Amino acid sequence: MFHDTIRHHSWDDVKRRLASLTLNDAIDALARPHRTVEDFLALVAPAATPLLEEMARASRRLTLERFGNTIQLYIPLYLSNACANACVYCGFNSHNRFRRVTLTLDEIKAESAVIAAWGFRHVLLVSGEAPARTPAAYYESAIRALRDTFSHIAIEVQPLERDEYAQLAGAGLDCVCVYQETYNEQRYPLYHPRGRKADYAYRLETPERAASAGVQKLGIGALLGLEDWRVDSFFTALHLKYLERVHWRGKYSVSLPRLRPHAGGFMPNDPISDREMVQLICAYRLLDQEVEISISTRESRTFRDHVMLLGATSMSAGSSTEPGGYANQRNGLEQFAINDDRPPREMVEAIRARGYEPVWKDWDAWMA
Repeated sequence: MFHDTIRHHSWDDVKRRLASLTLNDAIDALARPHRTVEDFLALVAPAATPLLEEMARASRRLTLERFGNTIQLYIPLYLSNACANACVYCGFNSHNRFRRVTLTLDEIKAESAVIAAWGFRHVLLVSGEAPARTPAAYYESAIRALRDTFSHIAIEVQPLERDEYAQLAGAGLDCVCVYQETYNEQRYPLYHPRGRKADYAYRLETPERAASAGVQKLGIGALLGLEDWRVDSFFTALHLKYLERVHWRGKYSVSLPRLRPHAGGFMPNDPISDREMVQLICAYRLLDQEVEISISTRESRTFRDHVMLLGATSMSAGSSTEPGGYANQRNGLEQFAINDDRPPREMVEAIRARGYEPVWKDWDAWMA
């Protein structure tokens, strides 16, 4: 299990190594045809910043070789804002007082009709983590209701058991996204004081349960800003390479969410600048030519327009982070504030203006 692997790496030791890395270390890492997570560490180190233009050119070349001039479009569909956790950085925190909404099957279908009419065929089902209100059976019903409309269905919900993932995969689930938020096990409880999400190891091992249950694709990532983003990104890269080695049949994506404003007003401990975000995107691409890199509407339109040329391969558009936000504007509590609020048609125009092609649907699951 990855929890056994990660224990061989001390958070403080990785931080010290980052500080000791030199420009020559980064130059050597950039020159290698095949890079390791140690090379990745050199490329995200502060000493590597003078190489950013060279990293960007190499990242763009590798991305074009593997993905061509395309940007995959997806949209989140929020099913519920009910949550039993008390994550200090999230608007769905159980301590926040607001009306909790869990969509009915008819409401889910109404939401899907709107976003399908916009052109989306990749949908990400998102909910707070409240197993009593949204158990695996609830997600199974939603997936079965949507599988004839969408070619790719992903979920970002509470971690589930292996047999539950197998149940959802049988219903038509293609991808599980689960973010560790921070890999700093000692400080993890500060951000997750209550609820099942407080179990660091159980969450960490979620991708392995999903992969062993037959889920085809996994998405991982850290919430940039909680802790030292460079160290968290190193552990994300370590996690990625572990999963690719052990569950080699799967596909993988990495998301780079930055903390955004929300109810409660938690401020990031270690903010990451736009320039550092570019460095991180390029470092992931230089580490792994196959991994998909997803940039959500947390980011500004200017930033997203630029990074689609540098290594990003997947973007959301027209997003709402409140349940029922597409078919019926409820003006309820959002999980976080949207930054890039362009409707899908404007996002498509922006993609094409840069010589890229928006991809609404790129594959169908093979069914035996």
